[in-house]
Amino acid sequence: MAVEVSYNTAELVCVSSARLLEDGKVVFAGAGLPLLAAILAQRTHAKSLTILFEGGVIGPFVEPGKLPPSTNEQRCAAHANMVLSTTDVLLLQQRGYVDYGFLGGAQIDRYGNINSSFIGDWDNPKVRLPGTGGGNDIASLVKVIVAMHHEKRRLVEKVDFVTSPGYLTGGRSRQQSGLIAGGMLKVVTHLAILGFDEEKGVMCLEGLQRGATVEEVRQNTGFELLVKKELYEAAPPTAEELKILHTLDPEQRYTSPKGD
Repeated sequence: MAVEVSYNTAELVCVSSARLLEDGKVVFAGAGLPLLAAILAQRTHAKSLTILFEGGVIGPFVEPGKLPPSTNEQRCAAHANMVLSTTDVLLLQQRGYVDYGFLGGAQIDRYGNINSSFIGDWDNPKVRLPGTGGGNDIASLVKVIVAMHHEKRRLVEKVDFVTSPGYLTGGRSRQQSGLIAGGMLKVVTHLAILGFDEEKGVMCLEGLQRGATVEEVRQNTGFELLVKKELYEAAPPTAEELKILHTLDPEQRYTSPKGD
């Protein structure tokens, strides 16, 4: 019989999104939770996962307890296969060598457009955010997984600024704009696993985290959400996954229970 373990929402999102990364694939990981989730996947089911970082690092094996504060920090290069220039590592996406991009963001809309630039008005923003980094390049060229907390203020009708493109305004608008590759793949939250109807270019509910309901997801989403006829329940984090996660991030830099 499976043993019930306790976990917070950040740990749930980290584990759930890590499970989407397949063995033998190549992922371009952004800073924060995406970075931790990619490393977790590498330590569990995806031993041959190759991680790329914006700073030019290819194939690192980051040491437990020594998580880098950003994807440009020296610790990102631990045991790496190669360190290129930022331009060269981004070019690998154009050449088709990268399977997934893994991003976070302050806002995302029904079309998967991500805002990590500012909240509020362009001329007088309420909050200034880190900006694009390599996020725009990643979202423009490869299939993207997004990890975030599920709140109305984050899943919004329209983002305040399109930092990284999803399906733009839906339909074929992404392809018509010249972005012929990539697109949004999944959004992982503490309530749900969300995918995208590629024909319509809009977000849809595919699975629920344990204990969550469709109504709860709808109440915490700032737009009308498509719901698949057959939903699945995502398995909760295991004791082993959490043990490895705590070893990687003992200070809970990326999985703090604050806000639970």
